[in-house]
Amino acid sequence: MSCPLEPIGVVRTPRRRRDRTPVQAALNRAEEGVLEIAEPYAAGLADLDGFDYAWLLSWLHRNDDPGGPPPMTQVPFLLRPTPRQIGVFATRGPRRVNPIGLSLVRILDVTGRNVRFAGVDLVDGTPVIDLKPYVAEFDRPPGEPRCGWLDTVPLREGATPADLKPGAQ
Repeated sequence: MSCPLEPIGVVRTPRRRRDRTPVQAALNRAEEGVLEIAEPYAAGLADLDGFDYAWLLSWLHRNDDPGGPPPMTQVPFLLRPTPRQIGVFATRGPRRVNPIGLSLVRILDVTGRNVRFAGVDLVDGTPVIDLKPYVAEFDRPPGEPRCGWLDTVPLREGATPADLKPGAQ
């Protein structure tokens, strides 16, 4: 089975270190970044400016962890103080079989090949593999969905992996 992925662009942010980058876009809603779309894909930005939010799918290329396949159970950043092991598919962590990042970003401006957005949770230079508009009718589930172990963890604005090490704060 083949699964070729072609980056459509790259993210530019002020973040240089993964351990000092917020763990989710929703925990860093104000910080701005720019998605630079590669020239062959620029026409794909037509009409994106009519949306307030988009799903940014990225390739989490900066893996600072040791080599080898990722473990199928891990301690997520948010559970480091515990530490509790969670199945990789019940986490959003970067160490995965396919390190695909998912960020819901707020579109601020679309100019030429650049999409300025708010909600930075990626290091500078992260390759982007797709961008899809957020559509409330499709993406927002009804009611109050359960969020597993995350329902028990306090989420703090701007939380980074370095902040979540045992003994940090």
